This record gives sequence, C-alpha cells and structure tokens, in this order.
Amino acid sequence: MRVLSGIKPTGNLHLGNYLGAVKQWVAMQEDIQSSGGETLYFIADLHAPTEWIAPADLRAQTIGITATLVAAGIDPDRSILFNQTRVPAHSELSWLLNTVARVGWLNRMTQFKDKAGKNREGASVGLYDYPVLMAADVLLYNSTHVPVGEDQKQHLELARDIATKFNGDYETDLFTLPEPLVSKAAPRIMSLRDASTKMSKSNPSEASVVKLIDSDDMIAEKFRKAKSDADLLPATIEELAGRPEAQNLITIFSALDDRSAQSVLDDYAGKGFGALKPALADLAVAKLAPIRDEMVRLLDDRAAIDAILNKGAAKARDLAAPTLRAAQEAMGLLV
Repeated sequence: MRVLSGIKPTGNLHLGNYLGAVKQWVAMQEDIQSSGGETLYFIADLHAPTEWIAPADLRAQTIGITATLVAAGIDPDRSILFNQTRVPAHSELSWLLNTVARVGWLNRMTQFKDKAGKNREGASVGLYDYPVLMAADVLLYNSTHVPVGEDQKQHLELARDIATKFNGDYETDLFTLPEPLVSKAAPRIMSLRDASTKMSKSNPSEASVVKLIDSDDMIAEKFRKAKSDADLLPATIEELAGRPEAQNLITIFSALDDRSAQSVLDDYAGKGFGALKPALADLAVAKLAPIRDEMVRLLDDRAAIDAILNKGAAKARDLAAPTLRAAQEAMGLLV
C-alpha cells in the first residue's frame, strides 16, 4: 500500500487544513507504515502558478508549509516529504499523459469552471490542464491510494481514466489504478463567522479563520468571538440540525479533543456558549501552540528545511525514475 497526497502552497495553513487533512496524514503515517506500506506527502508548488502568485510568496509559502507539516507530525525519516519542482519527472510524465488525456474529459472538470468563472478565455492553460499534472503526481509513484475530499474525487477518476487508456493504448500494465482513501474521521471545518462556508485562507475576514501561525491570544480571541446562537446546547447530535454555528463549534471541539461530538455534548448539554467557547479556546491553544512553536523554530533554520526537502526529493526521484523510463519506453521515445 502506497499512499500519496499533496498540498498547494498558497498561504498559511489553518485549522481546517490541519483537522481536515494534515492530522489525517499524520495518522496515516502511523497506520500505513505499521502495516508495511509507504506514505508520500508533497508540496504541490507546480500547481501554484496556475493562478498568479508572486515568486517571493511562492518560495516563502513552500518553506512555510514544509515547516508546518513537520511541526504537525510528518516525520521526514518515515514519510517521503518533498516539493514537486525538485522531482522533474512530475513535469515530464505530465506531458506524456497530456497525449493520452482527452479534451472532453477535461471539459467535464468542474473545478476549472468554478475557478475560472466567467473569464474562461482569460484563464491560464495550466489552470485548465492541471488535472493531468495531478494524474502524473499520482501515477508516477504507482500510488495505490490517495486521500481525497469530495471536491477531488473527480480528479482521481480522471487519473484512473488516463491510466487505463495509457495501459490499453500501449499494451502495458505500467500504471496502477489508484483508489480513493476517504477518512470518515476527517471533519469539514467551517468559517467561525459564517458556518455556511468552509474555513478558508482566502476569506477577507481574519476572524473567520484560525491560522496555525496565530498567537495564543489570537486563537483564543477568535474562538471567544466565534458566531453562535442564543439557544442552549442540546443533548443529542440530531438536535443540532439547523444550527450550523453550534454544529461547527462542536465539530471542532470533537476533532481537537479526539472524541466524539456526542461526548462533547454530554459535557455541555443544557449550557450556553458562554461555557463552551472559553473551554474550546483553551483546548485550541493547548493543541495548536506546540505546532506553532515548532514551526517558528524550523522557519528560523532554512538549512534544515532545505535538507528535509532535498532528502525527500532524492527518495522520490529514485521511486519515480523507473516509472518515467517505462512510460517513455512504452511510447517509443527511447531509441
């Protein structure tokens, strides 16, 4: 079992990224490796320029996300941690797969429509084509499983379609068809100011998002001022229906404290948010402060970050090289 996942370096990671993805990666690192499997995690820096990003920001965010992943528990000695650019085979295989992928397949990708909006003619070719690069990311390592959210399932299906067509066209069994790995424990974390939208680093309201780089005081203040409602907390999960802000805060409490949402309600049923929010603020500070402190320490040691990425990239290149060569050979490119 070989699990691969990537994260795009566009801004500071926040609580939603941590609880919805990074914490799950750390758990997979333990579970997959205990059963003899491998875990590969990468910073998807080649995906970042599909929409404009200043070069200095891209460099800084690649470094920052590397530090965050390590601080959160990704062990570079146990998992392969790298950024795409240091493994040129990602770009090379992506071009080969572009000759197999079909325009009709890409036209059905809903994320391009969402991101491009009404300005499709003005969008970059990279934004349109990045699902093929995502397929290359996955197929390059013959990954057996890829952690995906609902919004990424379509891209994994595309990777499977490309792999199937390549294998059929060139009469090979080179590419493994990856399976989605959906963690039932991964919560969907919503904005602290509007629980109808996901917590997002692009939200203009700083109060809506808890960043992993935030100070203790900032974390506590954001939770104490989080939007709630006037009713008392109920005794059961079912009674939270129609109360998105309450449900979001209970979900965050549950995920941070590694216990069920019902267990949290058992403690706070019949109480108001004046009791819940201060306790949640204290819990969030206790869980996130060590990650932030280690992240800050790593950010002060650029040489350590470079060493981590170089080490991971060397391992990734060794894994990628046979697959790329086999693809080139199958297509008649090696003479």
